Amino acid sequence: MTKIRLTASRLLTSAVSVALLALAPVVHADALQDISKQIKQGQYPQALEQVDKYLAGKPKDAQGRFLKGIVLTEMNKPNEAIAVFSKLTEDYPELPEPYNNLAVIYAQQKQYDKAKQALEMAIRTHPSYATAHENLGDIYARLASQAYDRALQIDSSNSSAQNKLALIRDLMSTAGRPGKITKPITDARPVEPVKLAEAPKSAPATAVAVPVAAAPVAAAPAPVVAPAKPAEAPRPAPAKAAGDANAEITNALDLWVAAWSRKDVKAYLAAYARDFKTPAGESRSAWDAERQKRISKPGAIQVSYENLRISVDGDKATVKFRQHYKSASLKTSSNKVLLMGKRDGKWQILQERIGS
Repeated sequence: MTKIRLTASRLLTSAVSVALLALAPVVHADALQDISKQIKQGQYPQALEQVDKYLAGKPKDAQGRFLKGIVLTEMNKPNEAIAVFSKLTEDYPELPEPYNNLAVIYAQQKQYDKAKQALEMAIRTHPSYATAHENLGDIYARLASQAYDRALQIDSSNSSAQNKLALIRDLMSTAGRPGKITKPITDARPVEPVKLAEAPKSAPATAVAVPVAAAPVAAAPAPVVAPAKPAEAPRPAPAKAAGDANAEITNALDLWVAAWSRKDVKAYLAAYARDFKTPAGESRSAWDAERQKRISKPGAIQVSYENLRISVDGDKATVKFRQHYKSASLKTSSNKVLLMGKRDGKWQILQERIGS
């Protein structure tokens, strides 16, 4: 399962956040501001000491308790942070932010069902809370990924599940490098809770909820032609229509990426033709052994691609794309070119190289 990603987000300016501020008297604004600055500067022990002093005189203060929950999350004390945010939901059930931050912590612990329930409560209390809606989309994507993983454990040849799993992993990989929970800015206003994953810039935030299980759209019927007119030439099929070379190549590429990402060496090597030209001219058996050793190393792997361009020439094709690779020790992106050929009815890799 892909490690969940946390990124900083904008300060929430909704009426709900303003309500949190209204709960803290103005005379205490300076104390809250100092605590917020310490959190922003990463001075978590100092911030925790100050917020505990603040809450000693105002144990019911929602803003101070909310900041304490953020500090505890930053200090990697999830159980204590859960206790703080859970009590806030009991005392102030009308506020969505504590529910959202609970979801963030549950997601970090891969308790996705609990995260889903917390986000649904946040949306129930504040239906226009966009952050919770986006986070819920991310949770659905991760639950779907788990389901497709289980399906592939039962039937590793399920190409439909492989494609959907590759799509979800590609989606999650665009979220970027893992970050930390949002730091408060240098005023006394509350901070917007964290987004689970930043949506790609090229798509709206709601793009996270990928229609991974959507049924294929039926092809439009051919236009009716009047008898007096010559027959209308058939329209070219879409790039990914069934049987089209582009669609077959894209499917083969998706299966290759999915096998690589889930460290299925057998399926990964099956993507290469018997006459594959190894990069350094070594024997195929030596190359296979080296790839198996690399892929089988401990730790998760995420592989995805974008900007796909396919040029077909008979039973051969040149495939260019931008490849993204991430493991525990390496994160890299590079342009890649595959020379592919049709072998026994399947498109397989004949040669691969880095570069445009």
